Amino acid sequence: MQLIFYGGARAVTGSNYLIKVGKSQILIDCGLFQGPPELVELNALPFPYDPKSIDYIFVTHSHLDHCGRLAKLVKDGFKGQIFCTPPTRDLMEVALQDAIHLMEEEYQDRGIIPLYGEEHLKEMLNLVQTFPYENKTKLNANIEFNLRDAGHILGSSMVELFLSEGKKKIKIVFTGDLGNPPTPLLNPPAKIESADYLVIDSAYGDRIHEDRSQRKELLKQAITDIIKRKGVMLIPSFAIERTQELLYELNDLAENKKISPVPIYIDSPLAIKITEVYKKHEDYFNKTARYIINSGDDIFSFKGLEFTPSKEESKAINRVAPPKIILAGAGMSTGGRILYHEKLYLNNPNNMFLIIGFQVEGTLGRKIFEGLPLVRIMGDEIKNKIETRSIGGYSAHADQRQILNFIKQIKIRPKIVFPAQSEKIPAEVLKKLIISELGVNAEVPKYEQVVEL
Repeated sequence: MQLIFYGGARAVTGSNYLIKVGKSQILIDCGLFQGPPELVELNALPFPYDPKSIDYIFVTHSHLDHCGRLAKLVKDGFKGQIFCTPPTRDLMEVALQDAIHLMEEEYQDRGIIPLYGEEHLKEMLNLVQTFPYENKTKLNANIEFNLRDAGHILGSSMVELFLSEGKKKIKIVFTGDLGNPPTPLLNPPAKIESADYLVIDSAYGDRIHEDRSQRKELLKQAITDIIKRKGVMLIPSFAIERTQELLYELNDLAENKKISPVPIYIDSPLAIKITEVYKKHEDYFNKTARYIINSGDDIFSFKGLEFTPSKEESKAINRVAPPKIILAGAGMSTGGRILYHEKLYLNNPNNMFLIIGFQVEGTLGRKIFEGLPLVRIMGDEIKNKIETRSIGGYSAHADQRQILNFIKQIKIRPKIVFPAQSEKIPAEVLKKLIISELGVNAEVPKYEQVVEL
């Protein structure tokens, strides 16, 4: 049995792990590489394995860095089965359709053939089989699996694989992206009883988030400040989970009059469609959120909130005098409508750029947040004078202490832990702590590294 790292190794994006067991080949995730050009260019390269040889794919969740190349894999010959939860399947459909449209626009300008088209996405979706959490299933004589709640976004799962080959039996767990509890909508990550090998999210392996109890207060203070100085707050928001969590929090602040009335715009067609998927799968919410919904409160609708799906509605935002709050994609300012607002509002120190999610090195969001005096947006040099703030408590990723606690609660500890889906430094910091504090062997994987299981 072998585990091979074809993505998510010393990089946050491009999650892609191959397992060979018996006569079967399994992939965990098949995500897009995002960030600096040298990473993005990897997406167009041939896969380092034959797509036709892959039998099964497990998708941990619907973020593009975990599922964004699935349709390309199908285009290149994959005919096997794809497994995920029902919300992940529905969220993938919306997210990947949006990705196709963005690719068509971007690649046409650069004279590049898109990675895949609508026909490949349709074929891919036909290969998907959905499973609920806690439903251990046998695939063949060598493979059993169980999907566990990862608490990261709606439908996100950890994949427990029970593998056998001859007399050898092992259990390997892939956390996908591990959640940051407590969250307004989701349950905390499930507890893992045992694992021989653990591949774990370590994006925040070198830092601790702000106290979760403080995050709403920090949001309230930021909004109060922007209202007082009659500025514009820009929030580059991820369409999946982060936008819905913020709507939940803003609903509470607005309906309980904890903030003064202010126009709030969700300027993202993708986020609007994703919110409809969330409404469809409310049974995956935690007890508190379900109770509030059942009591008659529409947590995704309140006075002052406006959805702007069309381009005309989006342009009309600019005619509204400040103060105002604009949530728009993409979450790392790598595309989408947030770019148009950044071109207009970055040069005013009275405005605010509020970060509520991880910004990959090399992305425009990271450059703005780090205060580069000039940034390039859609071919133009824009002065960056905007005030920047960050609320780490809204991160959907577990921080260093949560990761260590997750490993600590495993009763039968892994032989080895692989800190993955992270830049090199956070992974290395976490590795040292896993060894020194927990007494568990750990290794930061390299791209194309082969591990004999």
